[in-house]
Amino acid sequence: MGRRVRCDRWIIGILSLVFLLSGRAYAQGSADKKHDDVKAPEEVLDCRYQQMIVLSEGETIGETFPSDDLFRPLLADPKQPQFFALWQSTQSLLERTNANIGSVGIGENFGFYTRRRGCNGWQISLLTGIFAQFDLDTSNSALINVDFNVGIPLTWRHGNWSARLRFYHQSSHIGDEFLGANPGFQSIGLQFEEVDMIVSYDVRRWLRLYGGGAYMVNRQPSRIDRNTAQWGFEARTSRPLGRSHMFGLLSNPILFTPLLTADFKSVEEQDWYINTNLLMGIDMSRAGYFKRLRILFNYYHGYNPYGQFFYSQKTESFGAGAYFLF
Repeated sequence: MGRRVRCDRWIIGILSLVFLLSGRAYAQGSADKKHDDVKAPEEVLDCRYQQMIVLSEGETIGETFPSDDLFRPLLADPKQPQFFALWQSTQSLLERTNANIGSVGIGENFGFYTRRRGCNGWQISLLTGIFAQFDLDTSNSALINVDFNVGIPLTWRHGNWSARLRFYHQSSHIGDEFLGANPGFQSIGLQFEEVDMIVSYDVRRWLRLYGGGAYMVNRQPSRIDRNTAQWGFEARTSRPLGRSHMFGLLSNPILFTPLLTADFKSVEEQDWYINTNLLMGIDMSRAGYFKRLRILFNYYHGYNPYGQFFYSQKTESFGAGAYFLF
């Protein structure tokens, strides 16, 4: 597919960023002494990641526009509404062609109302997501496909158990440049409404397991089978393994936590073929803040997770990217 984009600069750049941010990780010495007298940042409660610590403290309260959620987002789910930029070297397993693909996600769950005691309770939110894929082997990085998602998730938590029930709409659109370069390609105008439910359990502070399924209520074309099964895990160290004061510039250090997560989807339309998405890397955060930055390496094997390609194009890909949580 045209010229090959060199991936070594991507990898070198990502690794350089990790090493830059991790300067003085594990170091104690003079940097620690310098910050001994600095007041520790005030701890904030984020029930997506601290539910094992705070389960049911305090009284039951209702709150509009909560800052966090009761259900931790499925980081390895390619269709999880979140902010990310990902490069992938992709091979089509049927056509035996290779391509460099850029994938960008823009989306989030916006909390409307929650009623909880500590981290036990329920919450209703609005989800919006945009997922776009670009052909980096073309001179103008032609748009291949873009998916638009909007829906209503209802989340719940009690102790180590949590769940997400949501109804959402997706519409998929093929890029004009892609259609111009592939005159024989037929767009099917994919759109659907789907209900899905995921149940999650925190086995330990470092391990989370989840599973569930989805059912298409309406779909176009109508011949598409309706059912999907989904499961996965997320593993992270119970405590950060490194910290950095950015060469003395920060009194509140950046914390580094290794992360490994995988998501599996089996779709009726694909004869229940298991699609696998694996992410591993570093989760960077700071005490007292909700924001997180992840630098992650990616492996995917299965049907292309986006647009109408999800029903026809089987791929294998390796890549790396940045994921952002606000």
